[in-house]
Amino acid sequence: MSFQQPSPPPEYGPQGPLGLDAPVSPAKPDWGPRRWLKYGAVALVSLFVGVGIGSSSGSAETEKKSADGNAGPRPTVTVTETAEAVAPEPAPTVTETVIAKPKQTKAPGPATRFSGEGEYSVGEDIKAGTYKTVGPEDEWGCYWERAKDASGEFGAIIANNNLQGPGRVTLNDGEYFKTNRCQEWQRVG
Repeated sequence: MSFQQPSPPPEYGPQGPLGLDAPVSPAKPDWGPRRWLKYGAVALVSLFVGVGIGSSSGSAETEKKSADGNAGPRPTVTVTETAEAVAPEPAPTVTETVIAKPKQTKAPGPATRFSGEGEYSVGEDIKAGTYKTVGPEDEWGCYWERAKDASGEFGAIIANNNLQGPGRVTLNDGEYFKTNRCQEWQRVG
């Protein structure tokens, strides 16, 4: 067995162990006071610029939060102006005259219905014919009278009656008909 002598420990450089055949690294730069001053001033100015930018946007954000009371988005205000519309010219007015025809009505003449209280001229106030009533208005009965004139004399009475229920009477032209306390009379023939 042969015994070998140990080799000396390798030298270490910035890139690892240096062998005998490894290139030698260049010399370290000189970090003198001027260089430190130059790099320090640039770093200091950069620091102030960064802090200035950060604080200006941060203060605006803080003002917005304190004014709103919350950090949500602010509403957008929209202003709309309405232009005045120009009205088109109005259409011409057309007037049409319509002549209305009156309804055909019965020719005025003697009535065929009348009240149960009064004196009537047959042919002038009421039409001649047969009339009926449903009876008296109250317990005293219904009185009717046919007369040849309006004198009111006892001798002018042609016929009369006191009804306690329904009744009928036939009236002729030129006579007078007097009725008291009766319900309405209506022509039936």
